[in-house]
Formats: sequence, C-alpha cells, structure tokens
Amino acid sequence: MPATIRKTLLHVENTLIEGGKTAERPLTLIAAVAVVTNPWAARGFVEDLRPEIHDCAPGLGHMLTEMILEATGGGDRVEAYGKAAVVGVNGEVEHGSALIHTLRFGNSYREAVGAKSYLAFTNTRGPANAAMQIPLMDKNDGGRRSHYLTIHLQVADAPAPDEIMIALGASIGGRPHHRIGDRYQDLKDLGHDVGNPAAV
Repeated sequence: MPATIRKTLLHVENTLIEGGKTAERPLTLIAAVAVVTNPWAARGFVEDLRPEIHDCAPGLGHMLTEMILEATGGGDRVEAYGKAAVVGVNGEVEHGSALIHTLRFGNSYREAVGAKSYLAFTNTRGPANAAMQIPLMDKNDGGRRSHYLTIHLQVADAPAPDEIMIALGASIGGRPHHRIGDRYQDLKDLGHDVGNPAAV
C-alpha cells in the first residue's frame, strides 16, 4: 500500500543579505516535505522492512522530486541537494532510514537533477515541532564547500508519534560571500596530488 500522506509542505527561503552585506547572488533554499503515517507503527519490532519500503519509497521520492522541480523551475537549476527523515517518538530511526536510504527513493531525484554526488542526509527521531535539518552538498562536486548548506525547518504538528516526516532539499546558489575555499586546496597543502573538479 502506498504511503498515507497527511500533509505536504514546501519551504522556500531566500537570503538577500548575509553578514550585513548584500548578496551578489541571493541564495535560495527549498525543501519539499511529506508527513506520512509510519507504515510500521503499532506493530512491534518488524524484522523485514522491505515490503513497506517497496510500497512507499518510490511514490514519496517521485512526489517530493516533482515539488522541488516545480519550485526551482527545473532540475538544471538545482545546485546542491540532500534528504532527511524525522521519525515520531513511537517509531525507530530505522523506519525513517528505511524510506530515504533506498535507491527507490533517491534515484528519481538524482536523475531529475542530473547529479553525481551522493545525497547528504540526516535521520532522527523527535516529537511534533522537532527540528528537521537537511544537509546539502553540490550535486556534482562533493568538495565544493560553498555549497555545504543546511536547511532548517519545523512543522508545528508533525511528526505525530506514529508519523514520519520525509524531505528532499535543494539550493539555487551557494553561501553568499563564501571564502573558505574548496577542500582540494587543503589536500594540495597537505601534499596530496588530487585533481580539482571545482576548477573546471
């Protein structure tokens, strides 16, 4: 049975000034969130999570991807991406992990935005109004520090004890005024001979 979705949320945040200085290029952070019934709720310890993963994860991944694409105007505009789950207090962290750590969930997003990097993630447990943090990284270059970002949001009535909040995150742009360089310079300074795809 597909996931039972109680509500969805689209979070859009635009940073125009950072550190008291106007951003030459504003940063846009976007999160698509679904609040779903935990498919393993009230069943005790479930040994095999795969049937519900197969039933729920593909549809959630597709729906949240479509929300991101509509908000950004297309996959080519997404520069950094990530995913997250917050499980209600009656569930296991493993339940959230089961829904987001599967190719059945993430592949539709990767393919839609043309990504090469892995999807950065968090999976936690908490009460209603728990903080959800979605870490982001450049979709093609894991060493591009300007795109190490975190979307932070809360939903006042979610997750309920027997629910899971599932989210995908995206950025258009990187941190305004980023000035810590990329990890490749550190590697070079430490004597490693590493190619720098960020310089291409």
